[in-house]
This record gives sequence, C-alpha cells and structure tokens, in this order.
Amino acid sequence: MNDLDPAAAERAFRLIVTGGGTGGHTYPALTAVRTLWARLAARGQPLDVLWVGAAGSLESRVAASEGIAFSAVATGKIRRAKNPVKMLTPENVRDMTNVPRGVLQARELVSDFRPDVVLATGGYVAVPVGVAAWLCGRPLVVHEQTVRLGLANRVLARAAARVAVSSDSTVPLLPESARSSAVVTGNPVRPEVRTGVAEKAVHALGFHGHDPALPTVYVTGGAQGAVQINETVGAILPWLLGHANVVHQCGEANVAALRERAASLPADIAGRYHVTGFVGGELPHVLALADVVISRSGAGTIAELTALGKASVLIPLASSAGNEQAHNARHLQETGAAVALVDEVTPDTLRAAVTPLLTDPARREAMADRARAHGRPDAAERLVDLLLSVTGEANGPVG
Repeated sequence: MNDLDPAAAERAFRLIVTGGGTGGHTYPALTAVRTLWARLAARGQPLDVLWVGAAGSLESRVAASEGIAFSAVATGKIRRAKNPVKMLTPENVRDMTNVPRGVLQARELVSDFRPDVVLATGGYVAVPVGVAAWLCGRPLVVHEQTVRLGLANRVLARAAARVAVSSDSTVPLLPESARSSAVVTGNPVRPEVRTGVAEKAVHALGFHGHDPALPTVYVTGGAQGAVQINETVGAILPWLLGHANVVHQCGEANVAALRERAASLPADIAGRYHVTGFVGGELPHVLALADVVISRSGAGTIAELTALGKASVLIPLASSAGNEQAHNARHLQETGAAVALVDEVTPDTLRAAVTPLLTDPARREAMADRARAHGRPDAAERLVDLLLSVTGEANGPVG
C-alpha cells in the first residue's frame, strides 16, 4: 500500500472488534489487532481499538491483558436443537430478549466511537455489534474461522461490506447475497507459532529421554486436555513408544493418572514419553519438534497445523457447535491433508491411523505437504488488507 499522507498519519485509525466466547473467535481477532497495529505503526499512524464483548468473558480478559479498551453489551446465546420447538426453552427466550437490548447498547458505542471499520469474528456477542455497525452505516467485516459458517456470522454476512473466510469451500455456503463480498483470507495464526526450533523443545521440556532417531508425536486435547484422547492414546502407549517419542499435553487434572500409568512402562521405552499438563510459551518449539500431531480439530488448531505443514490424526470434539470440528477434519481428510477419526475412536482405529505415518516417512511427508497447501500463514496480513480496503466504503454518517 502507498504511504499515508501527513493528514491521515496524524489521525488514529479507529477499530471496533467484536467476537468471543471461545478462543477460536477471540485469538484470531487479537492476532488481527496486533497485525493492524504493527502495519499502521510502520506508517506512522496510531491505532485506537475498542473491543466490545460479553462481561466477564474470555475476550474481556484478553483485552485487559493486552491493554485494549473494552465495553460490555448484553448478549443472547441461542441453544440450538434439531427440533425447533425444543429451542423454545426459558433460557433461550430470556436470552433472545437480550439481543435488542444489546443492539441498543452497541449502537450507542458505535455512534460515540465512530470506528473506521468494525471487525466481527463470530460468537453470539458479535450479533448486536454487527447489527449496530449496519444501523450506523459503518463498514462491517465478518471473519469466519471454520469451513462451515457459524450461526452469528450467517446472520451478519448479509450486512457485511466484506466476508473473510478461511477456505474456498466456505464461499458456496454463504447466503447468496453475500458471496460476491467474500474474500478468502485464511484464519490468522499467531506469528510466534511459526518461530519454533525443534531442538529448543527438548531443552524447554526437559525431555531427556527423547530419541532423535525416532519421529515425535505431539498429543494434545487443548488447554484442559481431552479425556477421550488421553484414554485412547494411553491404551496404545507401549506400542506407540516402540515407534516414536511422545509429548503428551493432557490437561492439569489428568497429569497424575497418566504419570502413574507411565510408571509401569518398560524401562527401555519409558524415557521416550513426556507428559505435561499444559504447554505454554514453548508451544512453537514443540510444534517444530512434532512429526505427527494427534489433536482435536478446532479452527485455530487447523490453522496452525496447516500453516506449519504437519501430518495429523484429528479426533473432532463431538459436541462442537454445529459439529464444526467434524467438518474441519473431513475437509482436510478429503485431500489427504490429515486423517480424521470421526465415526469411531478406539485404540485400534487410532493405531491404524498412526501406523503408516510413523513407519513410512515418505507418506508422512506427503501428508505434511498437502496440509501445507491448505495453510495460509499470511492470513492476518490478508485480513488487515481487507480491513483497510473497506474504510472508504461506509454507507453514510454515523447516526
């Protein structure tokens, strides 16, 4: 882009960001904010950000930790059911009444803040803010992280100046009126994820039994761990350690039980197993060390695995909203970019999925290459390009 003229450089670029409830909505928004700040700072223009979300939420805590101004609005979460009649619960009725109240609150915020653009990354909190942006004539950019559209983004897509999606296959799923405004940006990945050094992982973890002659499997169920993954991996652990090193991030509540199980492993393989409750700042190095990843298939995980080009066995969370994790996993499996265990997760199915990836390096590398082809490591930059491109497309003055 061209350098800013002096008058533009003196005025702060004003952004309202909304979205949250889960890390899958919150962290891509944060990455976009950081990237926009860096882009503008390099051009001598300040950034003024207001994050609008739910009180006491993940996004409120993230905003506070980043020094981002935060305002809360009333939100309404719709608890979905296959039978529409079953959606008429007291909780849904109560929360539905919060939506118009949240819109009024959000409209006041948008009117006062006068953003150049509003970025909505999904979650039920995004709906009142996105509607308020439309009512106030401010350009709205909606970002969808998953293959299939979430409910909030499906509602907001019709009002958006642009809809940023993570995959080409998402475009046909958009409302017809929104397809022409769709741009494939990918899902923003934290830049530090791409800076890992494999050798540093061994030192950071204190993984003294790591055998560099064997591939390394990284098992993770997210910050809290996943009982299903922990138990299934535990059932094949002796076999797995016969073929690989294993770094197992299991969640703090599960560490004691897994370490007790590890104590009974044969001495010649026990050293190749490292169990930990949580992986923090060393995560980029752990991902660099990993040859195969066994994990859930949330949007953030998929974005990181594809940006890095990692062979993986994906075990979707069955209760994810709209079954989105299963759709994410199948999407990669269809092109050989991952193995998805969607229908049946047992020790036998997991062992069958992992075996060729550990015993055939060429097959493992081919899967990694296919995963990399899906990756968009520059997704945050693409999304920032989009945010900056719509600032001249406001529908009118703030009302």
